[in-house]
Amino acid sequence: MAGLHDVVQAVSQRPGVEAVILASGDGLTIEHASPPGRGPDADTIAALTAVLKQHAQDLGDAAGRGLFATGVLEFNGGMMVLAALGDEGTLVLQVRPGTDIGELLFDLHRHRPAVVELL
Repeated sequence: MAGLHDVVQAVSQRPGVEAVILASGDGLTIEHASPPGRGPDADTIAALTAVLKQHAQDLGDAAGRGLFATGVLEFNGGMMVLAALGDEGTLVLQVRPGTDIGELLFDLHRHRPAVVELL
């Protein structure tokens, strides 16, 4: 059976994915994969992800939408995808500009329960 390291490495090999960070619920880096010397600061992103996830959940509560599941943030330099893994963590993907993320979002949705089980 694949472990968390294997999952993060596999997702990092998807077309258009530049970096993958698995962040704990309290904002610590559990695993990450990115090109050597060119990746983002995983610890900073993990910490900010915990804050952003909480604000997204607050927004969902205020709007009566339930639990936060997935968010896509688009920047002029590419996208960030946040996939909640229950209270245990969040999978963060840094994606190149112009990448079609439809299949990636579908796979995240489909495989989320298995990844949560690994946490």
